[in-house]
Parts: sequence; structure tokens; C-alpha cells
Amino acid sequence: MEEKLRIYVESLFETAPKTMQIIELREEILQNTIDKYHDLLAEGKSEEAAFNIAVAGIGDARELIAALGRGRDFMRYTKEEIVQDNRRSGLLLAIAIMLYILSVLPVIILADTRYEEPLGVCIMLIMVAIATGIIVYRAKTRLRYDKQDETIVEDFKEWKHETNERKSLYKAIDAAVWAVTIALYFLISFSTGAWYVTWVIFLIATAITNIIKACFDLKK
Repeated sequence: MEEKLRIYVESLFETAPKTMQIIELREEILQNTIDKYHDLLAEGKSEEAAFNIAVAGIGDARELIAALGRGRDFMRYTKEEIVQDNRRSGLLLAIAIMLYILSVLPVIILADTRYEEPLGVCIMLIMVAIATGIIVYRAKTRLRYDKQDETIVEDFKEWKHETNERKSLYKAIDAAVWAVTIALYFLISFSTGAWYVTWVIFLIATAITNIIKACFDLKK
């Protein structure tokens, strides 16, 4: 019966592009279907009933295969909704990165006296906090994939969309960290003249980005 399941799954992908992503998806669906088939047998189902239930649990893979073949997403929203969401997301990201880059200006402008310098640092931290809040808000308010049922295909679509969103958020945070790093490097270097030491800030930034990446990997 496992061979019958394999033939069925392979028939779903018969006309699909032979890309690595499609092949990996096919093997993942096949393995999940076989595992479900054996679970149903252990519950006392007959081979025929277990086969039919396992096959029904795959769902309609045609839309998923077509989307992957075109390299596109498969969210169930109108084109206008997706375009508006992308524009809003891009605008919020641009504002956040701009705030990160400009956050060093208050420190530079208010660095004339010892009384004004702490104020500049406080304003910088506030701007960084606002920029970070914008990035988090952007990630939390993006369009989500709405599963239509509990099939393997729908589970994969939801996982794929969440993975893409997580990658997008990581890239945004990574870009923000390096923007702040470069700004701080020039600010500290020009104000102290210690160019032979200030390059260490890049090592610190690398460590921070690695920690952020590790946190994202733990959420997978």
C-alpha cells in the first residue's frame, strides 16, 4: 500500500517543474502521508480506509505546485490588498531605517556642552526605540495566510508564508543594525579620533546579528 501512496503522490507532481523545492515538497508530502497511513492502521482502520483517509488529507496540491513553479506566494487575498500591504510595509520599513540612520544626529548637534550631550543620547535612544517599534508593528500587521482546512498542503502553505515573513523581518532588523553601526562608527571615531579602536564596533555588530539570527532560528 505504501507503493500505491507513492504512485498517487508522484502523479500529483507529474507536470510540476523538476526544481529542488518541488522535489523536496513532494518527498515531504509523501513521508507525511505514509506516516498518517500507519497511524490510521494503528488506530484499527483497514488498509483501504487508511489509504483513502491519508490521500484525502493531502488536499489540493495544484495551486501550491503552480505557485512554487512561478516563484510566487499563495495568499488568498485580492491583488489590490496584496499591493497595498506591500506598499504600507515598504513605507514603514523605510521610515524605521531612516530613524535608525538619523538617530545619531541629536548626539552630534547637542554635543557642544556636557549638559546637552545626555539630552542628545536620550533623543537618540527614543528614535531607536520608535524605529524598532515600527519594525515589530510592521511584522505583526502584515497579511497572514488563512488556512482553508487541515490538510498537509494547507499546513505547508501556512508554514511557507510564515517562513517568508520571518526572513523578511530578519532582513529588516539586520539592515537596521548595520545602519546604526555605521552611523555610530563615524560618530564615535570623529568625536574621539580613536580610529584604531573604534573598528571594534563592527565586531560587536556582527555578534549582535548572529544572536538575532539564532533567535529567529529557534522560532522555526
